Amino acid sequence: MLEVNELKVAYGQSRVIHGVSFTVRQNETLAIMGRNGMGKTTLFKSLIGALPNSDGSINLNDKDLTACESHQRVSEGIAYVPQGRMIFPNLTVEENIRTGMAVRGTKRIPEDIYALFPVLFEMRRRKGGNLSGGQQQQLAIARALVTDPKVLLLDEPTEGIQPSIIKDIAKVLNEIRKLRKIAIVVSEQVLSFTMEVADRLIVMEKGQFIHEDLKENVDTAQISRYLSV
Repeated sequence: MLEVNELKVAYGQSRVIHGVSFTVRQNETLAIMGRNGMGKTTLFKSLIGALPNSDGSINLNDKDLTACESHQRVSEGIAYVPQGRMIFPNLTVEENIRTGMAVRGTKRIPEDIYALFPVLFEMRRRKGGNLSGGQQQQLAIARALVTDPKVLLLDEPTEGIQPSIIKDIAKVLNEIRKLRKIAIVVSEQVLSFTMEVADRLIVMEKGQFIHEDLKENVDTAQISRYLSV
């Protein structure tokens, strides 16, 4: 579904992403793991078009999106939940969700959204800024899902969230794959969460991929060493 080939990204003269390649299939979840500052967020921003790539290609269902603007990539089926969630604090939960619906031109919130996130239905009239961090993360994912994406990019979804809510988010991501024809790419540092949601795991260090494994083959002690400071 998503194919990235030899992607390179630079800030001015400083190259941050050094020719990474990967694919993600429909109904697969890929986790890209690494410590802070290793290039995960830069990679995700490049995939959504917020940062230009200096070389390489990004294809979605065999369509080349490399030269497309962010809004075009969203229209083609890439949704992005950034690190820190970035919801609209002064809009209600329902209004936040509706901001994502303009892409598809629909007016009715899909029924599966509130089924996946019942807490959002309960709080649909509440301002986004009054939600907890975990609830805001669920809202950000819901807002991305109403664009009806083929690929969902989640950057550090567990950051600043209490363990019980992390488990809820893991369950939701696994449920989304059952309900929709979607591929999920998640950047993460929490290995326990990754093992709950990912089919495949890639470790990133200094803008390069240094290790890849299917979940069933993962040596958690080895991955923990990669993630330790």
